[in-house]
Amino acid sequence: MRSVARLNRLAAACLMGGLIIAAQPRHATAQELSKTFVMHAAAKPVPRIKFEDGQGQARSLADFEGKAVVLNLWATWCVPCRKEMPALDRLQGSLGGSDFAVVPVSVDRGIEVVAKFYSDIGIRNLPMYVDTSGKAIRELGAMGLPTTLVLDRDGEEVARIIGPAEWDAPEVAELLKPVIAKPSDPIKRARHDADSPGPLARVFRWLNSFLVN
Repeated sequence: MRSVARLNRLAAACLMGGLIIAAQPRHATAQELSKTFVMHAAAKPVPRIKFEDGQGQARSLADFEGKAVVLNLWATWCVPCRKEMPALDRLQGSLGGSDFAVVPVSVDRGIEVVAKFYSDIGIRNLPMYVDTSGKAIRELGAMGLPTTLVLDRDGEEVARIIGPAEWDAPEVAELLKPVIAKPSDPIKRARHDADSPGPLARVFRWLNSFLVN
């Protein structure tokens, strides 16, 4: 039953994504990207979605806090997703490092499918992440694939785009530079850490309650 429910969710996401993309240009150009980018007036908290890396190790969005992130939800069966992956690969190659990362989370059924796709089209810079449960779509409120979130160094959403884009265009770098340049807010980071499980979080909550009382 869970498998059927998951397939239904993914089918709905694919259909919705197709409808949205059909109403937009086939591939957002650099000039159009500045218009289709939904820049938020204030950063929004984002669930710390969980997924697995190429070695089958458990990973979380929390692993990337401290970096600006382009979080891309995609699938190998999504044609627009497939077309924009080379541009995302080039974006990671040009800007990726200690301050920035492209985090592509596939909702395919296994990492093997992603590995084959990477090999077939020559992806060199992007890591492999997969969410076989498909929960990321629901948790992030994605209305279709691909959906891409831009996160600041505190792990909060500052922008979102539905549909493919020319991520390696110079204009995109200009849009991302202010996000990358903005330093992390230590108060926000502390609050995020307090929401996480573990002994350090418990200590932080204890100290916070002590100071408040």
